[in-house]
Amino acid sequence: MTSLVWLIPLAPLIACLCCIVMAISGRGKTLAHLPVWLGLGIASIVALSSVTSFNPAEPLAIIPGYTWLDVGNINIKMDLRLDCISLTQICVVTCISFLVALYSSGYMHGDSGYARFFAVFSGFVFSMSMLVLVNNLLMLYAFWEGVGLCSYLLIGYWYERPSAAKAAFKAFLVNRLADCGLLIGIITLAYAVGLTHTDSVFVIQNLNFDVIFKAVPQLSAEHPLLLTFIGFMLLIGAIGKSAQFPFHVWLPDAMEGPTPVSALIHAATMVTAGIYLLARMSPLLIETPIVLMTAGWLGSITALLGAVIALFQHDLKRMLAYSTVSQLGYMFIAIGAGAQQEAMLFGVAAAMFHLLTHAFFKALLFLTAGNIMHAMGDVIDMRRFSGLRHVLPKSHILFLIGALALAGVPPLAGFWSKDGILAVLATHIDNTSHSGGFVSWFGIGLLTALITSIYTFRAYFRVFYGHTHTPEEAGAHPHDASFSMFVPLWILAAGSILAGWLLGPTAILTKFITENTVLPHPEAHAHDEFTLMVLSAMISLTGITIAWFTTSRATETSPNTQNIEDFESRGFAKLAGNRFYLDEYFAAFLVTPLFYFSKFLALWDLLVMDGIWRIFSFIPYILGGILQTRQNGLLPKYGMGMTLGIIILLVIVLKW
Repeated sequence: MTSLVWLIPLAPLIACLCCIVMAISGRGKTLAHLPVWLGLGIASIVALSSVTSFNPAEPLAIIPGYTWLDVGNINIKMDLRLDCISLTQICVVTCISFLVALYSSGYMHGDSGYARFFAVFSGFVFSMSMLVLVNNLLMLYAFWEGVGLCSYLLIGYWYERPSAAKAAFKAFLVNRLADCGLLIGIITLAYAVGLTHTDSVFVIQNLNFDVIFKAVPQLSAEHPLLLTFIGFMLLIGAIGKSAQFPFHVWLPDAMEGPTPVSALIHAATMVTAGIYLLARMSPLLIETPIVLMTAGWLGSITALLGAVIALFQHDLKRMLAYSTVSQLGYMFIAIGAGAQQEAMLFGVAAAMFHLLTHAFFKALLFLTAGNIMHAMGDVIDMRRFSGLRHVLPKSHILFLIGALALAGVPPLAGFWSKDGILAVLATHIDNTSHSGGFVSWFGIGLLTALITSIYTFRAYFRVFYGHTHTPEEAGAHPHDASFSMFVPLWILAAGSILAGWLLGPTAILTKFITENTVLPHPEAHAHDEFTLMVLSAMISLTGITIAWFTTSRATETSPNTQNIEDFESRGFAKLAGNRFYLDEYFAAFLVTPLFYFSKFLALWDLLVMDGIWRIFSFIPYILGGILQTRQNGLLPKYGMGMTLGIIILLVIVLKW
């Protein structure tokens, strides 16, 4: 299948070009989804076939492409890299994108920008596919920015809405700020790799991953501080794209885009790019334990913070967005476990496993929320509807499956992958100098799991139980979505149920990653998996019980959930409901000072810098004005001036 791997990025790219042509010609209002379906379908088939044909005896395949830049001694090639990490990620990207594209044709039907939506959609998948597959860190950064551009266009798809335009602008700026760190890290890494060469040249053309990983041992021995700096810069790029504290603020506002965009960006693709970057660069990061400890602490803070904020959100999509932030925190914790070198391999495997399962159940939840929003006349505030299990029976079942998986209820997918992360921590708590951090992360992971099950089923009970109540915008007879929109949802539901069974107890994915990577292969320590599984299941069921008693009974006695609103308008609930005012703090202590500082610089440039040069420019202006009065066009005055000049010259010559 290696000869067909280039179809994975090229098929979505061709689909994008077709949609652009259809948008320009005006023929794409109803048919623009067809080339996207075909392109993403081909990409998915090739990606899955590449996994099945992967040869464990040759765990790495480089697919030659073309020369991207050839100037002087710089020669950068665009080759593709197939290994366990890229194959896992590309299957998630292509398959989930294809299912979201199937759903989008029904959700976006009748929209005036139908072809434009699918053009940007395909462009996003192309950029994300190349980000995953490319064999050069510099090229990864190029497509990293391509993903950022397409996400900006998708989040701000309804640009005529001020809220959507503002959300897209916010996401773009926050990500560009983090990307500056990533770019600095890449440039510094190019310099560092050059230090390992005898001629000490700046070898930016050698930023392919094999050259980097080969240089890491020497850099670790001779330039450990430089390597640590590079690790921190890469981490900054990762926390921006994967919405970790404090760069998480862009993700919830990105809900202003169409619901399929939320499923595409916030479930399976863009936000997992940071996780992929850390997993890809793990042979470098394993030599920088302080960077990995920072990643683990940021992940634990983000996991808990996102869960607490999600607990007090009324907007269903925003609640799911904060849930995504929290689950990404789990993945960062798994990567951070690599601070203990023996845990790095298993941490990467656990993070990728949770990335895969999370893509299924979170995409399912987002798209089901899209069904609810569609039926409720674009209303997504959970305070304005309830008892929808009778109105939307199919969406009710699908949301329940996604909720059970997110809450970590056995035997659904989220249970196995979340336990995999906790198991890595539990296994290495007593075998590391960072045991204090591991113990803290493990405790935060359990607490976050409890809160996750509470807020997930809090939303489920509020939406589907209680008195049947719908907003005026829903009309007289709200109903479930069309059959075409449910096909991808049932596939996602099947993945949410079966992915854990297929990959958890069998450990197929874990073995696939741990046996086919350049990381060191230590022996796994035994731990009591059964006890951890029982504890995890009990926590999930406890959370569901708490959600039932605190939410379901309140909605039964008060159709408009007045009891819940009264509670959530006071104290800590109000603080968390307003997202701990982090946006306001950033605006007050970062955005506003920078705004006024930029105003000061503008005035300094206008009045001081420009003023100095205006003075110099004014001197020839004055001289020119004086001489201008002598240029009056009268020949007698010109003759007199010439005569006086000759007399003065004669006097000077005769005297000296």
